[in-house]
Amino acid sequence: MRLTKATLAVLATALLATACSAGAGAGGGGAAPGAKDTSPLTAALGTEQESAGPAPAVPGAKPGGTVNVYNTTDFRHLDPQKVYAGAAYNTSLLWGRQLTQYQVVDGKAKLVGDLATDTGTATDGGRTWTYRLKAGVAWEDGQPITSQQVKYGIERSFGKGFEVGPPYWAQWLTGEASYEDARKKYAGPQDGDLAAIETPDERTLVLRFPQPQADVPYMAAQSSSSPVRKDKDTGTDYDRLPFASGPYRIAEHVQNTRLVLERNPHWKPETDPIRNQYPEKFVFSFGKEALNINQEILSGRDGGANATTVATQLSPELYQTTDTDPKAKELVVTGRQGAFVTQLVVNNERVADPEVRKALHLAYPRQQARQVLGGSRVGELATTLSSPALLDWQKYDLYPAKPAGDPEAAKQALAKAKQAPTSLTYAYANTPNGQRVAQVLVDGFAKAGITIVPKPVDAKALLDEAHRADSPYDLFEETSSVDWPTPSTLVPFSFDGRANSDLNSARYRNPAVDKEIDRINQIGEPRQKAKELYALEQTVMKDVPVLPFAYPNATQLRGANVGGAFIHPIYGSVSLAWVFLKA
Repeated sequence: MRLTKATLAVLATALLATACSAGAGAGGGGAAPGAKDTSPLTAALGTEQESAGPAPAVPGAKPGGTVNVYNTTDFRHLDPQKVYAGAAYNTSLLWGRQLTQYQVVDGKAKLVGDLATDTGTATDGGRTWTYRLKAGVAWEDGQPITSQQVKYGIERSFGKGFEVGPPYWAQWLTGEASYEDARKKYAGPQDGDLAAIETPDERTLVLRFPQPQADVPYMAAQSSSSPVRKDKDTGTDYDRLPFASGPYRIAEHVQNTRLVLERNPHWKPETDPIRNQYPEKFVFSFGKEALNINQEILSGRDGGANATTVATQLSPELYQTTDTDPKAKELVVTGRQGAFVTQLVVNNERVADPEVRKALHLAYPRQQARQVLGGSRVGELATTLSSPALLDWQKYDLYPAKPAGDPEAAKQALAKAKQAPTSLTYAYANTPNGQRVAQVLVDGFAKAGITIVPKPVDAKALLDEAHRADSPYDLFEETSSVDWPTPSTLVPFSFDGRANSDLNSARYRNPAVDKEIDRINQIGEPRQKAKELYALEQTVMKDVPVLPFAYPNATQLRGANVGGAFIHPIYGSVSLAWVFLKA
């Protein structure tokens, strides 16, 4: 997600390396909660009754056993106030709980109370939101979870080092337009108590905002809304070993190598409408190549029959196998990648001339790039910043481009540029998929007279390198999403010129857009706000700050003995909170 950038979760992922999608999954032995629907994501607000536990049972599910999880890389962050990517959000459901969360039934996501009894109560025109915690929710050591600990968790998100997570609490609670300005008012727990959050008792949390905030229930589902116990806050090491409130606890974590989860005996299913606790353990392994991971799961060797992945797409080398072998095809878990969009991000500080960016857009060999990744199964080619899965989405195509690229039209745009670039650097994940796409871009842009210098970067470091303020790269690919199914977290957070480069990765600057963001943020009616944001999106796209590539699909594998596997309709990867072993 940047379930985050402006992501449902999402920090984004490069070159479709991480699935962050919505939709239904192929069979996993018993009808999974996501197995019946392939429509765009929806997330209505649930009732207090729907917020009560336990979670809906998965038909045919059996308790016991160890599920293996194979990912190419470790998660960027586990600290809940730093998590901002779909696969990490999805996985952290196993050990972390939030005020609200998405319950999935028949492929439909519904937002319900998680730690809270419901999705929140608004007063004062949406400036005040009150949450009441459920009785009996507890930490992994059995101590009760309190409203003060939720408050402390939110306060942490203001601190230095936490700017990698979503900025909303800081901005909303202070009324500031940027995270940096919000931190000048309050910089985290070291500044003492944040008066905007009140805890009149151990089960009541009151959030007071200077301006109306209609999206608080959705923000309350973000990982940064997780409670943290002050006595367990180990600082930077909390990113390795967070303290658990969910059905599992972290027994071992050797970074970039291994992560072991075991059942949390103090988790109470009657308080949890979201998660189940079927496997005895989850054992994550990091470091294998994507092709090796998929081959082991398909073959069932070396524990592959009991394995799945939450961050590795099906390798193109295996498409023919899964298309023609019925047994292999049965192991494919696929779904529409709900609100996600893959883009070629342009560093607007380094590539400042809009005519150059327009030339890149016109020359972009989208069709060839999609073909080397798997063809139409990768997803539909995109023309917009936002996804068709959003409320009241509007389709547009400001500068129609040929799917295979139009070198002659690109040359005409370059001729209007004040100074055409001699070359542009392209950072890409040094994986087989990344290498394939890099070669396509080098060849395709060369036809328009644009020299691309490919720069391979270790996959787990790509986003950090590309997003850093002094990034030396002109271009990189990223898959990201809004943080909930409205456009309210797209332009206001990813294209606000006042935001840092970790959010505004394109380094887009337009004071008129910033002013319009501030005006629209005062609109309290959700659909009118959405209408205004879609209009502003097209204003942004006139400057071509990024080049839309695809509305992606997710395609992953589960082992023959793994049941209940489906693509989570919000977080976009196989959801472990529902899986079980069939034997």
